[in-house]
Amino acid sequence: MKVAVFSAKPYDREYLSQVHATRYGLANTTDNPHVKGSLAPRTELIFHDFPLSVETVPLAVGATAVCVFVNDTLNGSVLKALRREGVRAILLRCAGYNNLDLKEAERLGFFVANVPSYSPEAVAEFAIALIQTLNRKTHRAYNRVREGNFNLDGLLGRTLYGKTVGIIGTGKIGISLARILQGFGCKLIAYDPYPTDSFKPYGEYASLDELLPQCDFVSLHCPLTDQTKHIINKQTLAKMKKDAMLVNTSRGGLINTKAVIDALKSHQLGGLALDVYEGESALFYQDHSGHIIQDDELMRLTTFHNVIICGHQAFFTEEALTEIAESTLSNLEDFLKRVPCKNSLVSDGHLLSGTRRDSVPVRI
Repeated sequence: MKVAVFSAKPYDREYLSQVHATRYGLANTTDNPHVKGSLAPRTELIFHDFPLSVETVPLAVGATAVCVFVNDTLNGSVLKALRREGVRAILLRCAGYNNLDLKEAERLGFFVANVPSYSPEAVAEFAIALIQTLNRKTHRAYNRVREGNFNLDGLLGRTLYGKTVGIIGTGKIGISLARILQGFGCKLIAYDPYPTDSFKPYGEYASLDELLPQCDFVSLHCPLTDQTKHIINKQTLAKMKKDAMLVNTSRGGLINTKAVIDALKSHQLGGLALDVYEGESALFYQDHSGHIIQDDELMRLTTFHNVIICGHQAFFTEEALTEIAESTLSNLEDFLKRVPCKNSLVSDGHLLSGTRRDSVPVRI
């Protein structure tokens, strides 16, 4: 059986191949598919650099499963085309699935599973790095010193101790962030439609309208759903404490980009740090340094001295990549053995949309 792995970067090849070889006794997943093992004799990983789309579906010919990432396209047209090619399983090597038409996947009878949790500390630590870089302006200091400029003007920051931080989404990442911020001596307020006792040792819950005016920093850790799309918009930005800083390491669509640009221009928002972006699928994970980028809103954001943008790398640690590979292959094995999969997004032909699975990225 073949698994077509789309949007495969060198690190995807390395970690998936390594975990596959370790678990199933393979020296090379593409060259040695007949070594004895629980799963190995029946599976072969075929890596493709290209993202999955209607145009690249033919690359999945002969594959029973596809393995995809956050910016692959899995709309109705792609799903129907995959079905025609004989694909029966969709393995997401990520937590979010807003790029997947889950109802159509269920209707077509696909097995669908994600990786709901992987090294939440990796993303939480990166959020802290963004907060402190934005706040203490270390990125600007680094560039100055390289040019022999040791002037401190314009580098003034704020002590994190005693500041109020709002955490929107108290899943595993949100809780990990709360644990770290407690060590900094911050007051923590959280908003989550599904409160959890895990947050009680660190702070208190409040409504979004109550949280925003109180916080010096706001960090987003919630899913991208119909309810949370543009949760940060003109109205919510106006409710934020003036000069507060906003950090997003979750999903780009949580923020209305035009509204946040206006808030930066009016000085309502004191700073913005993004590891995700609403239009990232056309840009992220590729080198565009030799091209003219046509996304005017993204380019406008890069002109602000108080904006930091990274390329969706918060998850990018050795530990997280290992966990992603292990969980993805475990999901595949459940599919092959026809046993219940704990990470399944469909169950007995029915979506799990009536459960907390709706808020999974709050729980990533």
